[in-house]
Amino acid sequence: MSQFTRDECLQRLRAQVAAGKPIIGGGAGTGISAKCAEAGGIDLIIIYNSGRFRMAGRGSLAGLLPFGDANQIVMDMAREVLPILEHTPVLAGVCGTDPFRLMKNFLREVRDAGFSGVQNFPTVGLFDGTIRTGLEETGMGFGKEVDMIAAASDMGLLTCPYVFTPEEAEQMAKAGADVLIPHMGLTTKGSIGAKSALTLAAAAKRVQELADAAKKVKPDILVLCHGGPISEPDDVRFILKNTKGIVGFFGASSIERLPTEVAITGCVKQFKGLSV
Repeated sequence: MSQFTRDECLQRLRAQVAAGKPIIGGGAGTGISAKCAEAGGIDLIIIYNSGRFRMAGRGSLAGLLPFGDANQIVMDMAREVLPILEHTPVLAGVCGTDPFRLMKNFLREVRDAGFSGVQNFPTVGLFDGTIRTGLEETGMGFGKEVDMIAAASDMGLLTCPYVFTPEEAEQMAKAGADVLIPHMGLTTKGSIGAKSALTLAAAAKRVQELADAAKKVKPDILVLCHGGPISEPDDVRFILKNTKGIVGFFGASSIERLPTEVAITGCVKQFKGLSV
């Protein structure tokens, strides 16, 4: 296992951009997903509770519902994923709104476990309407996630938060976020993907809006894209071509679920195509 400092991570990421190569981050719900992603040259690996649910055949939004202790699931997954990797920084998906943990103490546990950085997941940013209002009014709002990112940054961890609005992008930039991930919603396609999403053109416009908001606060922040209709390499190519200053992609379902569905289904069909 290799653990990296924030400065080491940023040096590697900025070198990729300087070389004209996109930064690619990916979720890993299992050790084999992480191992294969590293073999493919991925720049960052993120493990969080939705990865476990996703690779169990459930929708990624299961990670936002009361099916387990999100932060404990990540620490359990760490034992499977961290030891198998040799040279890739790993981020922990931290539920910053967790009311049963002293967050600074938990972040020290995350760092001591071998993680190089954090991301805010599960995130209340995926909730809207009455539920979101209730969460904000009862002390479990997005501000808790901003506080978590600020605390992690102070500890020297790489911080790569999801954001959903220009205001959230500004807040995370002020908190010291290193890599910003404008989130376009649940990834489409595949057997358990979303069926509705923004168009790619609308996603490109929104990604740019969030990136611009963050860069007004922190000009050197690295911005990637994620989610919604941005699910395959051609989709990412469209976003990169139709935006300015977006330097990569973070894929969760796109990196492990969709390729797994295609590979296993195709493999079984080939075996079934044999004659006896």
